[in-house]
Amino acid sequence: MTASPAVLEQAALSVAVHRRIKQWLTPTPCIASRQPLFGDTELFYKAENLQQTGSFKFRGALAKLTSLSTDIPAITASSGNHGLALATAAKITGHDLTVVLPETVALEKLSKIKALGVEAILHSNDSGLAEQHAQSLAKEQGKIYVSPYNDPQVIAGQGTIALELLEQLPKLDVVYVSIGGGGLISGIGSVLKAFSPQTRVVGVSAKNSAALAASIRAGQMVEVEHSNTLADGCAGSVDGDSITLPLGSEVIDELIDCSEDQIEEGLRHIAWTEKMLVEGSAGLALAAWSADDIEHKGKVSAVVLCGANFDRDRLQPIIGSPS
Repeated sequence: MTASPAVLEQAALSVAVHRRIKQWLTPTPCIASRQPLFGDTELFYKAENLQQTGSFKFRGALAKLTSLSTDIPAITASSGNHGLALATAAKITGHDLTVVLPETVALEKLSKIKALGVEAILHSNDSGLAEQHAQSLAKEQGKIYVSPYNDPQVIAGQGTIALELLEQLPKLDVVYVSIGGGGLISGIGSVLKAFSPQTRVVGVSAKNSAALAASIRAGQMVEVEHSNTLADGCAGSVDGDSITLPLGSEVIDELIDCSEDQIEEGLRHIAWTEKMLVEGSAGLALAAWSADDIEHKGKVSAVVLCGANFDRDRLQPIIGSPS
C-alpha cells in the first residue's frame, strides 16, 4: 500500500529536521538483546533512554524550537519528559519557556525541569487538563503553545528515530512503539511507511490510559476513563483535533494494550536481563513484544525504549528481585 501524501510529507519533514538538529542530537544505539532467542528471531532495543534529557522527547523539542523565532515566548504541557526536553532545548535556542505539569508528575522529572530555571506550573492530576490549562495561558499571555504531540515539527523530530533505525537495521520486520498522544509513533511510522513499507508498526498502550488507541479503533476521537499507570509518560487525554489520529490510523498496523502486570514484567526484564533501568513507558513497549510472540517469531524486531526518567520510589519495589 502506497503511503498517503500526508504521510510522505511528514516523512520528508523528518529528513529536513534531521539535517537542522543533528549538530545537537545524540544518535542513540540499537542494542541487541541479551535474551536467548530461538531460530531467526532477533530483538533489538532502540535506546532513547540514552538520549539527552533521558528520553526521545529531546528530538521533537529541538525540532520545534529551532523552527521558531527566539523572541517568541513558549509554553507547553507535559507529564515530564516533554517539559524537560523543551527546557533543555530552550537553553540552546534561547527561548523563554513555561512548563505546565500535572500534580502527579514524577518527582525526578519535576526536579530536573526546575533545575533548568524555567517556570514550572502544577495543575490538576491529569495530563489532559494540564494541556488545556497551558493552552488557555498561551492565549491569555500571547505565547506559542508547543504541543507534546499535536505538531508536525514535533512529530518530525520524533521521526528522526526511524531514520537512524533504518541505518542501524537494514532488515527491520517489526517495531514496537508506546503510545501516549501519538507523536512518537506518528513520526516513526511515517518515516517507515515512506522508506520501509514492509516494516510492521505496532502501537502499544497501557490499558489504564489508552485514549488514542481507543480513538483509532473507533475512527474518531473518543473519551476514555483514565487510571494510574506505570507508563505515566503515555497517560492522559488527547486533543480533539490532533493530527496524530489520522497519521496514527494510517501508519499503525496493529494496536496492543497491556496491563500494569505486563508493564511491571517488562521493567523487570529490562533491568535484570538487559541491564538497563527505564521508565514505565519503555517497559510497556517490551511488554507488547513479549505478548506478540507468534507474530515476531523468526523476525527482526525493534523495541523503542522511549525514556529512563523513572520515579525511584515507584521503580525500586518493582525491580527488587528477578522474576
